[in-house]
Amino acid sequence: MIKFLDLKKINSKYETELKKSYERLIDSGWYILGSETQKFEVNFAKYCGTKYCIGVSNGLDALILILKGYLQLGKLKTGDEIIVPANTYIATILAITNQGLIPILVEPNLESYNIEINEVKKKISPRTKGIMCVHLYGLLCNMKEINTLAQKNNLLVFEDCAQAHGAELNGRKAGALSDAAGFSFYPGKNLGAFGDAGAITTNDKELNLVLRSLRNYGSKEKYYNEIQGGNNRLDEIQAGFLNVKLPFLDIENNKRITIAKRYFKEINNPLITLPKIGNDKSSVHHLFTLRTNNRLRFQEYLEIKGIQTMIHYPLPPHKQDAYKEWNNMNLPITEKIHNEIISIPLNIVLTDQEITHIITTINKYTT
Repeated sequence: MIKFLDLKKINSKYETELKKSYERLIDSGWYILGSETQKFEVNFAKYCGTKYCIGVSNGLDALILILKGYLQLGKLKTGDEIIVPANTYIATILAITNQGLIPILVEPNLESYNIEINEVKKKISPRTKGIMCVHLYGLLCNMKEINTLAQKNNLLVFEDCAQAHGAELNGRKAGALSDAAGFSFYPGKNLGAFGDAGAITTNDKELNLVLRSLRNYGSKEKYYNEIQGGNNRLDEIQAGFLNVKLPFLDIENNKRITIAKRYFKEINNPLITLPKIGNDKSSVHHLFTLRTNNRLRFQEYLEIKGIQTMIHYPLPPHKQDAYKEWNNMNLPITEKIHNEIISIPLNIVLTDQEITHIITTINKYTT
């Protein structure tokens, strides 16, 4: 069986260095916001090309804290509208509603699955104060047009980079293309920790200072709390593990890009729809998604042939029970994607033989 994702195998090559990192932590005697977190924040900011990186507890908290930070700074207020793609994982939406802001769901582009700029233009109103971009499946949104539109309308721009570590266009990486960006280092991400972990990148000095306080009980100095914060710190153990893996991120992303190029070139079944994206580093292929009309039949066929798949995601946010008030919204493109999408294996431990088997098997699929 070709596993969709084999984290044990992926991380095995780091075993010696990971154990050394753990031993350093034990020997240090400093387990919260210590040298490993500081080192990661410096290294990841440099990697992304931003002035600041703030390590936090997970990707959802990263997005929540960005919005909370701008609320604290007075650049947002409760009830403001944030434009966001309807085609995203629910965490993006949860971050907005969690802070008393109003998500305005926008249909994606059916070829890239990312937010459609023309739909964004239609949704801008006097209440709109920000645009939340999601680099879904590892592909950068059209940030040049989005930032131009945002500047014209005096809007903040945020990036959900949970699936796009290292994606770049014209020398600029995800995380450096907006006012602030949130990252998740969930174990299955391109840069994955060994538990929950996240980060925020920004060039905004004021936001950086507020976020460092917000993640730590609203405190700059121990036992003195200036604002109402929370406990949202990056764990020192996870920071150490991320420091081990970060230097290899571009190498591993290039392996993903190479595999994706084979899929694009060699999968030619008319029953299967491939995404349409460029052959550059604008996508780091966190996921490789196909679309087909009878998804469950296709998934069962691949399972029989020894290929594990996953569905990202079976139900869009506006159809979830958590947002029952939206269940009757008409978002046909989003719903089409969620009804047809299926992800095939794409990870750095796939062998050439396994990749060939995946391609050949897909091309032989019939109804």
